[in-house]
Amino acid sequence: MKRLTDGFILYHGSYCEVTHPDLKRCAKYKDFGQGFYLTTSKTQAENFSRLSTRKAIANRQIPANQTYGIVSVFSLSLDPSLSIQVYEEADIEWLHCIVGHRKKHSFPEVIEAMKDRDILVGKIANDQTNATIAAYIAETFGPLGSSTADEICIRLLLPERLQDQYCFRTNKALRCLHFERSEQIWLKEK
Repeated sequence: MKRLTDGFILYHGSYCEVTHPDLKRCAKYKDFGQGFYLTTSKTQAENFSRLSTRKAIANRQIPANQTYGIVSVFSLSLDPSLSIQVYEEADIEWLHCIVGHRKKHSFPEVIEAMKDRDILVGKIANDQTNATIAAYIAETFGPLGSSTADEICIRLLLPERLQDQYCFRTNKALRCLHFERSEQIWLKEK
């Protein structure tokens, strides 16, 4: 996992340019809870911008003829007083954090431990892995949090292939991000 340092570059994919992230506009039940999500992978941000644009068109949030998404690029000026939780690997602790944020009342001790963190960092449970996470939540592999269910889920996720995500969860954390530029990402290759 790449460490956050001054000058660090992060990417955010969306259907629109984001110059000033607003936590009130961020969804609540994401991998690391409500926050502004970024990645070090420009390709991942491009893919998410396409997905986000298609969803926004389907939900009539933007015109049906919009043919592009946007990747917003940020640099970081790290505040040393930030509370940062880094999950180096997609392991059991990471899995319980992801599921605890996605499903109410599961792993409340993890949610309690993370509530004061400004930034959470770890692997992303992306669209390719959502079915595995959903099966885990539905207790397909066994009771939620059991060693058998945890081990099966982690093995199926192929954690070595997962990209990273950085969730900025507080306004204090957001103040460390500086908008650099944005670029259009076409939904279909030209």
